[in-house]
Amino acid sequence: MPFPIPCGPHCVNPSALKGQSIAIWGYGREGRAALQYLRARLPGQALTVFCNAQEAAEINAIGDEAIRCRSEPGAEDLAAFDVVVKSPGISKYRPEALAAQAKGTRFIGGTALWFAAHPEARTVCVTATKGKSTVSALIAHLLRSAGKRTALVGNIGTPLLETMDWNEHPEFWVIEMSSYQTFEAVRPEVAVMLNFYPEHLDWHGSVQAYFEDKSALITQSQARHVVLNEEAPRVAALADGLTAEVHWFNTNTGWHAKGHTLYRGDTAVLDLRELPMPGQHNAGNVCAALTAIDALGLDAAALAPAARQFRPLPHRLQSLGEKSGIRYVNDSISTTPFASIAALECFTALPVAILVGGYDRGLEWDAFADYVAAHPPKAIIAMGQNGARIAERLRAIAAPGFALSEAADLPDAVHQAQQALPQGGVVLLSPGAPSFGVYADYVARGRHFADYVARGRHFAELAGFDPNAISKIPGLGMG
Repeated sequence: MPFPIPCGPHCVNPSALKGQSIAIWGYGREGRAALQYLRARLPGQALTVFCNAQEAAEINAIGDEAIRCRSEPGAEDLAAFDVVVKSPGISKYRPEALAAQAKGTRFIGGTALWFAAHPEARTVCVTATKGKSTVSALIAHLLRSAGKRTALVGNIGTPLLETMDWNEHPEFWVIEMSSYQTFEAVRPEVAVMLNFYPEHLDWHGSVQAYFEDKSALITQSQARHVVLNEEAPRVAALADGLTAEVHWFNTNTGWHAKGHTLYRGDTAVLDLRELPMPGQHNAGNVCAALTAIDALGLDAAALAPAARQFRPLPHRLQSLGEKSGIRYVNDSISTTPFASIAALECFTALPVAILVGGYDRGLEWDAFADYVAAHPPKAIIAMGQNGARIAERLRAIAAPGFALSEAADLPDAVHQAQQALPQGGVVLLSPGAPSFGVYADYVARGRHFADYVARGRHFAELAGFDPNAISKIPGLGMG
């Protein structure tokens, strides 16, 4: 059956699935959205869901006899299907997936289904190792400030498949994309890549594979406009050979920052101190968002002042407030050592106790060690699976200017940070690692939370703040 738009190897039109044997692998939020989507469009067709026993009970309660639940699949189980709709968190490099693919099984995700169903959508797709959520939300905020009905969706919190039956259609879709999804995007109007640092090596298997998957948004999506960071050499090199129009930020001829001033070329546009996002890296995020606005054909300079009203996202250098003379900052989304460095750069004038560590993905902490050797915080508390390894690396620093300790868990780490700080200090949760395992099944008020969200909520509770008051993402969905 022919596809209605140019499709890459992962793209599939929903009607092409009729009559095929289909399985859904993974039943988190993406898997639930996939099941709802497929059942609505393929009524009565047999579907199999690979999930755990608790999830199977939830599915069986639906009472749909055409839906079969099975436990974790092997290669032969997967190879029995024509199509497997895979949740993003399940690596496409898993041996059982590769073996089934070699036998003809086609693996797709919700991103591929969405793009096949929206050939005319005006899309702005954003990816990066860090900053993609902030830039996506800021682009949506600026578009809405221009009176454009805009959807903010994707990896930031609303799976694309959950939007398929919306009654209203936006003029623009701003889609945050993880490296698990970028290779499924098809012809975005604007594709944005901010930076690249080693991460998610457990999913991708190598730094090179991670880079190729991440940069597929630029190299494979057939984007009409591409926004790239001139100050990120590996990202900037992607421009070679592209047929898309390339728009640069962090360049003297485009949007860039000097000191506290935001420039477009030679023209000063805005005082960055008026914006609610601290740090030099956030100045770059603003430049990226405005460059994407320009790429859409709108006047970004006229919209730039609206950035003053932007509400920063939760768990991203989020100031929770002050208790007993100590300020608490939640940067739980920090999952690389480079993100922890960027967080520390925002508080160089204050005594800071930073909490680092979590799930060990094998990333090196040399750059972090070099930074804190030159710019020591008041204290560093290491925790989590890789806490001992981080602490061992930091002990190699000659004459460190900071106190170093290890904590059994997050409550212990917060307590140690409080003890280490004087009045006017900052407890900074910027772990530089995910927390898979510790918070993977965190549920509150019947809702499941992503691990970094759950960790940030727990940090807020430990500091004496209401976690429900700090977790909502402003602007998510249609607006």
